[in-house]
This record gives sequence, C-alpha cells and structure tokens, in this order.
Amino acid sequence: MAEYAKIRIENLCKKWGKVVAIKDMNLSIEEGDFVTLLGPSGCGKTTTLRAIAGLEEPTGGKIYLNGKLVFSKEEEIVVPPAKRNLGLVFQSYALWPHMTVFENIAFGLKIKKLPKDEIRKMVFAVLGDVKLEGYEKRYPQELSGGQQQRIAIARMIINRPDIYLLDEPLSNLDAKLRVDMRAELKELHQKSGATTVYVTHDQVEAMTMSSKICIMKDGIIHQVGSPEEVYRKPADLFVADFISNPKMNFFEAAVTTENNKRVINAAGFKLKIGPEMLGPEEKVKVAVRPEDFVITDNGTEYTVVNQLPAGSSSIVIAGRGGEKISLLFEGNFKVAVGSKLRLSVKEGLFNLFNLKTGKRIY
Repeated sequence: MAEYAKIRIENLCKKWGKVVAIKDMNLSIEEGDFVTLLGPSGCGKTTTLRAIAGLEEPTGGKIYLNGKLVFSKEEEIVVPPAKRNLGLVFQSYALWPHMTVFENIAFGLKIKKLPKDEIRKMVFAVLGDVKLEGYEKRYPQELSGGQQQRIAIARMIINRPDIYLLDEPLSNLDAKLRVDMRAELKELHQKSGATTVYVTHDQVEAMTMSSKICIMKDGIIHQVGSPEEVYRKPADLFVADFISNPKMNFFEAAVTTENNKRVINAAGFKLKIGPEMLGPEEKVKVAVRPEDFVITDNGTEYTVVNQLPAGSSSIVIAGRGGEKISLLFEGNFKVAVGSKLRLSVKEGLFNLFNLKTGKRIY
C-alpha cells in the first residue's frame, strides 16, 4: 500500500451561481480500489469525476493524485488533464468513425511517436484483453454497442494510466450486454489492479463491481463503504432507501419495556434490543429488508395481496390492517392471493434510525 491515497479530495466545492453541485467533499481512494460514485441524477457524481479529471474547475478545495497536488483554488494550482495520467471512458464512446479499430486504439500512441512495431504489439495485446482479436480492420459503425464500448476501454488502458475514470459507460447497452460488460470490467480491474472511479446511478452495477461505494445526494457524501457495509449498515434513511431493490420496509415504532427488557413493536413484530441502545418510550424508524422476513408457526399473521414472480426469486406483497410489506423469497415460491402467512423478522436483521436526524442507531 502506498504511503498516500491514490486520490485525495479535500473540502471540494463546485457551484454554478446559486446551484451547489458539490459541497465540502472529503474523500480518499486507495491504490487498487474500485470506487463507485452512486446516487440519483443531479447528485454531483459526474461533476466530481470531471473535477478529478481536470475537465471541470472546482470553486474551492484541493485534489491530490499520487500524493501530488493537481488542483488548489487557494494556491492557484491547476494541472491540465493531459498531465494527470488518467484514462477516461464516457457514456458516449467517442470513436473516430473514419478510423479502423486498430487506428482508434493506436491513436494516442502515434501522438507519442512510439515505434510502429511497438504500437502494433501493444494494440494486439490490448485487443486480447478486451476480447476483440480479429476486429482490428473493422470500422466503429460495423460493431455492436458492446464492441464499441470495448474499443473505448481498450483505447483507455493502452496508455497505461495510473487511474481509470469511467462515467456511466454501460448505460447505452441493453440489459444482457450490461451484465456481460460488468463481469468483463471487473475482470479487467482484477487483472490490471488499476485504481478505478466509476460513476453510475445503477445500484446493481455498484453492488456487483465495487470494492467501495460512495453514495451521494445533492452534492454531499452520505456514506462510503464496502457493498456489504452500505447494504447491511446504511448510514442513514436515504442510503437505506436508495440501496433497496425490492423496496425496503420502513415502520415507525416506540421502544417499550417488557420483563425488564427493551422491545420494539413494529407492525406487529417484536424486535429485541439491548437495554443500553435506546431509552423507554423513544420513537424510532425501523427498516427491514424484504428477504429478512421468515415464515414461522408463531409469527404475525399477514394476508397476501400480490405476488410478482422474478425467475429465480419471487416478490410478495402482504398486508395487515393498513400496513403493507414487501417480502422476497428465493426459488420457485408460490402463494395464492388471500393466503395467510405467519411472519417473523430474522434475528438481528433490521436497522433502527433516529426519527429526527435519520441517522442509523443500529
């Protein structure tokens, strides 16, 4: 591990008039990390990526790459993009239509005036990395969207940059191609070990590809953590709700005391908590993921309202009084509308949030 973060952002801000795109951002990305900037449209993730690349000048703050200060408004330091040794891939592939695949990939190397034999060797090696051997004489318009994206990635990695920056590179692909390309990008990252910053609004992409996820909203980072951390221990209600497919179940509840033990009664479910965690009568927001309910003989009775089969799993909507919950069952689970299910929450698999601040308590 390097003595410094590969990318370090300190108090970064970006404003357009009164519109704040990034607000006092602090973020460290270690060497070899695959960090995804995740959030809804307009949350500032692309602006952050462009600021790292040098394509967007922030309003304030500092950016370090490899321990070197590349941007500081205060010190008037702005290192241009070409001198940051970065590789960029955007949503649009930006391939030269009049150049062959070989020429598109080799373009940057020719500008560096490398020997022809070396260029040829490097291009054919990278074509192997992106699984496009034999396509070197074709033109971009003769390729599928997935193949064009591979060429854009090949053009990035052939220059051996220190850092890869990718801005929603798979959003133009159909569902099956996206799944295939996720696997290929993850494999490429594992093979190269390159520090990667990846922008997406797709939580499935973030969860399956990242070593860390940075979840943003309105230019503010709400949580940085591993996929498991942001899923199982969301920092606040926004993260819990955003990393949620099917939708997480939320209930308002009060803490009570039964037999000298703290208990939360939420939508008919009794959840045990430690006595040191919350005071009696304190109100909280309870969150339970759809897969964390289990059918038990002594559970709370709910009535099946709807079922949504999803191939390898099934989403069930169940109701009790005015309360509806989403359940997720793996495999070929079938249940008739109107059926009764007795449900319990799996031991300890729930989150508690402060009702006023929205911050996670447990």
